[in-house]
Amino acid sequence: MKKIDFYFDISSPYSYLAHEQIKRFEKENKIKVNYMPILLGGIHQLANITAPGLNPSRAKHMIKDLKICADWFKVKFQFNRYFPLKTVNIMRGALVAEKEGFLINYVDQFYKAAWVDSLNLNDGKILERFIKNMDINPKSFIEKLSDQKIKDDLKTKTSNAFKKGVFGAPTFIVGSKMFFGQDRLEFVFREAKK
Repeated sequence: MKKIDFYFDISSPYSYLAHEQIKRFEKENKIKVNYMPILLGGIHQLANITAPGLNPSRAKHMIKDLKICADWFKVKFQFNRYFPLKTVNIMRGALVAEKEGFLINYVDQFYKAAWVDSLNLNDGKILERFIKNMDINPKSFIEKLSDQKIKDDLKTKTSNAFKKGVFGAPTFIVGSKMFFGQDRLEFVFREAKK
């Protein structure tokens, strides 16, 4: 089976829906999808795109669409009342979690916090309390988020994703083919199985 790269940001509710579908796919097919943390705001800036959720007309439709998709996939979902989420520290944390071997658990917990429990992850105190509840030393973990190497790594990963054609999240790359949107996962999985 071909490798699947999944470009994501916790701020993207469609990436959350993709993550939930990926978990099922991995379990059924005994394969691991390669999670690629990026900063969605950085991608949008590079691509000169306004995020759909920041456009009032599109946001209204997006919230309804997300609910329809969540119901279809039988996934718990609540649009975050603190949207837009500023996830720069969360995504830097994803890189730390990746280096320390608990990325998927970290992503799972943050997606749940953002898109099921609707927590205000923009608030540093809530973020710190949330990390503590994950049995991670919050002081040590938060210090790592300020490490210049981690900051540079997230910028580099975001820039490299853009150079590959990524303009939003979720995006999937299988071999030389790119797919955008959680509604393209069936095509992603088919391509991976070829």
